[in-house]
Amino acid sequence: MATEVKAREHRGLGREEMVGIYRTMYLSRRIDDKEIQLKGQNKIFFQISGAGHEAVLVAAGMALKAGYDWFYPYYRDRALCLQLGMTPLEQLLSAVGAAADPNSHGRQMPSHWGHKALNIVSQSSPTGTQFLQAVGCAEASYRATLVEEIKDKVTGFKGDEVVYCSAGDGTTSEGEFWEALNTASNLKLPVLFLIEDNGYAISVPVEVQTAGGDISRLVEGFPDLLVERCDGTDPVASLEALRRAVAHCRARRGPALVHAKVIRPYSHSLSDDEKLYRPDEERTTDAERDPVKRFGALLVEEGFVTQDELQQLKDEVDREVSEAADAALASPQPAPDTAAHFVYSPDVDPTSREFDGEEGAELSGNPGTMVDLINRCLHEEMARDPRIVVFGEDVADVSREQHLDRVKGKGGVFKVTANLQRKFGAARVFNSPLAEANIVGRAIGMATRGMKPVVEIQFFDYIWPAYHQIRNELALMRWRSGGDWDCPVVIRCPVGGYLKGGAVYHSQSGDTIFTHIPGLRVVYPSNALDANGLLRTAIRSDDPVLFLEHKHLYRQAYNKSQYPADGFLIPFGKAKTVREGTDLTVVTYGALVQRTLVAAKQAEQQQGASVEVIDLRTLAPYDWEAIASSVRKTSRLIVAHEDTRTHGFGAEIAARVSEELFEYLDAPVRRVAALDTFVAYAPQLEDVILPQVDDVYRAITELNAY
Repeated sequence: MATEVKAREHRGLGREEMVGIYRTMYLSRRIDDKEIQLKGQNKIFFQISGAGHEAVLVAAGMALKAGYDWFYPYYRDRALCLQLGMTPLEQLLSAVGAAADPNSHGRQMPSHWGHKALNIVSQSSPTGTQFLQAVGCAEASYRATLVEEIKDKVTGFKGDEVVYCSAGDGTTSEGEFWEALNTASNLKLPVLFLIEDNGYAISVPVEVQTAGGDISRLVEGFPDLLVERCDGTDPVASLEALRRAVAHCRARRGPALVHAKVIRPYSHSLSDDEKLYRPDEERTTDAERDPVKRFGALLVEEGFVTQDELQQLKDEVDREVSEAADAALASPQPAPDTAAHFVYSPDVDPTSREFDGEEGAELSGNPGTMVDLINRCLHEEMARDPRIVVFGEDVADVSREQHLDRVKGKGGVFKVTANLQRKFGAARVFNSPLAEANIVGRAIGMATRGMKPVVEIQFFDYIWPAYHQIRNELALMRWRSGGDWDCPVVIRCPVGGYLKGGAVYHSQSGDTIFTHIPGLRVVYPSNALDANGLLRTAIRSDDPVLFLEHKHLYRQAYNKSQYPADGFLIPFGKAKTVREGTDLTVVTYGALVQRTLVAAKQAEQQQGASVEVIDLRTLAPYDWEAIASSVRKTSRLIVAHEDTRTHGFGAEIAARVSEELFEYLDAPVRRVAALDTFVAYAPQLEDVILPQVDDVYRAITELNAY
């Protein structure tokens, strides 16, 4: 017979709360154990546990509000998700890869959390990418407080919502952690960083990862950052620390970092064996701090429950987990024909006729350069849509607004964003730190809240720190979440050579690297009018877009245009035949369009060759039908591009033409491209390295004579 329960409160928490904490902690542990069992039976394919982290995570779920605050968890955060309202079945559906899995609909590993209704934003495997996205998510709220017109357009804007972002101690070694702290502190953003320090990043101990072995000591100098430390195996102490941190963030006093010391009683994952690098005595010491065992004992010792009642609770949880596992195993896998769903937006198709406004477009005014027409497009679109923010390095007119009336203004190193800040204010047009991942990561976070970031990477040559965010986050968000989340960011980026003196780090191409990424649209205009219409389509699209602007083309006289009407659109995937011909086709884009036209004219004058020239305009998607139609007509094809020859974009077109149009060819497909090297500073070397008019002319002459 159960003895009378006497305890009513423990450090301000009543019996219901205390027992509830234990139940969620135990539930989390038992789901881990069930998954381990299922993996051993080859019924699931991967397992990574949250064991040892349960106490601080339940506390985090109690300190925050599900569906109100925003969450960027990491793979140990099972107990947090349960506390927020995710069910055991939903977690086990993820483990078996079921179609009904709300985390990723069978597309990601287990413990990659995501839940639309709970504001748990889709999590990925790369550690640390979530930091900058969480900052961008919080920044959406910050921008909404500054711009009245977007308060009802920022998803979930309440004015005091907090953004939670967690990571292990090892992930604080990532540079993006420090970039995130820098911006969160600089803007006093309401981000709660929870560092779950179990002492190991797989096999690497914390003293090897972190100078001094204590991350919270290292970050104490950040202004307005509240730093709290707690025993993460004690849920009550953790809750007290987290409530202080949440209050700091909710009051908009700045970000907070909670450094919680936890344990990892199981190996990093079932693919790891910690006995290979952790001695028995160390593992035994950790086991003595097991939060589930300790808190269960505390409940009995303090009289909240009897031993029998505790066992009854455990039996009930065990049954719940077992039933959920059975239901998950019986749940259907995703249908094979859904594999390509949600690579791109199912709602907005930028290749459709809806985006085709070229025919009959009215032009007016004095001709403007590519810079002029891009700038005009940005002005018009920002006026049309208050959700648009423009940021990057040096894009503002002047960061110190008090000087606006005394200086001309920067507006980007190429002046493409000139006067945008003057017109729309510093809340919508602003400079970023010199950190490319920071720019793209923040943009992703903003876009998930319904904003429309149009960001600039100052030079293509420096886009690589952001590649991680672009490839693994930006392009993948919609697909990996089964369409639950999206982030339609536009990245503007000057690209290319022919600069005379641009050299290695101001002349790079590399477009093929990005066209290889599913989910990312890649646009590459060759003239002012196309740049205007394609940029407008990019902004109004619902997909992430890399918009490449060739620096050499920015102010050329030959590609100027009068201004189209506001609303002028050019669809993606629609090439333009810029020269009709019957003997030979050249497919090209960017700065090679004009060089090819010059070469084609020379070939006609000197050889009598009738050369058709096609400007692709967009590379992902590209207009296969335009290419195929022209090849069927001319039976000869050259692909000309500025990027290197080996593995360049021309290889894709050549391969597809060989596969699908071989019977139409009267000659091998020819490529004209840059040498497989880098662009040199000396003009004489640059001319040899990059394809010139003579190179295209020679290819036309030789292929025409084949």
